[in-house]
Amino acid sequence: MTTQGNALILGATGGIGGELARQLSQRGWRINALHRAAASQRARDPRFNWIQGDAMNPSDVIRAAEGASLIVHAVNPPGYRDWDKLVLPMIDNTIAAARQSGARIVLPGTIYNYGPDAFPVITESSPQNPFTRKGAIRKEMERRLASAAEAGVRSLIVRAGDFFGPQAGNNWFSQGLVKPGKPVTAIMNPGARGIGHQWAYLPDVAETICRLVAMDASLDAFAMFHMKGHRDEDGTRMVDAIRRIAEEETGSSAVRIRAMPWWALMAISPFVPTLREMKEMRYLWQQPVFLDNRKLLGVLGEEPHTPLEDAVRATLTGLRCIGTAAIGDGVTVTAE
Repeated sequence: MTTQGNALILGATGGIGGELARQLSQRGWRINALHRAAASQRARDPRFNWIQGDAMNPSDVIRAAEGASLIVHAVNPPGYRDWDKLVLPMIDNTIAAARQSGARIVLPGTIYNYGPDAFPVITESSPQNPFTRKGAIRKEMERRLASAAEAGVRSLIVRAGDFFGPQAGNNWFSQGLVKPGKPVTAIMNPGARGIGHQWAYLPDVAETICRLVAMDASLDAFAMFHMKGHRDEDGTRMVDAIRRIAEEETGSSAVRIRAMPWWALMAISPFVPTLREMKEMRYLWQQPVFLDNRKLLGVLGEEPHTPLEDAVRATLTGLRCIGTAAIGDGVTVTAE
């Protein structure tokens, strides 16, 4: 395959960053991945060029981006800690590196930017009036990218629903619905019957981004697209798919679906950063939230889409919840 160029991945050990690194590599891109422990990552995954450095250090990011035509900004503070102190400086460093290298920035977008006034169907032009502290920070990240685009720093935002996938880390599927490394005996449902929710299968998200990147010359300097992903129209399709696949795997019909005990999260969230962030996003489970992908279809003609059953089965296998790897060892899935 012909080499497409150099791509710098910030957050290559995370869900979307890792999936993009793999798919871009398969398309002929040379992958540089910035990491605070590059030597250990190099030993674990020699496919990529691991570079020692920290996304919080502007000189590290600028150095790693030399010669890059693409920078994937998929890095987040570990464990949701210190978002208010770390997130904006990191996007500023990425913008500075892109300004110097001439690369386009890719930012996986979130629904956090929007408040209830934009629901139930969000388009690229919907007003961003975030409901949470985290949403306000994500809105500011995008504002800075839009401002940088006016000065010649190009960016691409692809917004999708809640991530899930075989190698996804910090997300509702692997931290709320099931327990990685353990057979599925019960499923915790954050939502409620009749309230729709939107999911996004990571390999489909990465495929969509790769197709858009291949059209770089025709994209706006500040380009934004929304994905439809998997629409759980009534709030039961995802948990029912998990239960159906788990029961097929075990031959049992005893997998239970339980409502998430939000009251318990509220009680202990002040002491557990991850639970505090989950509690803050509860509003996204209390009303239908969907993304409109008509703009994306107008550019690509279609949206990459893995059938739900196949996507859920691959995810449960990757999380070691089904198959011979589901041995009950309590594996914790995390991502930087």
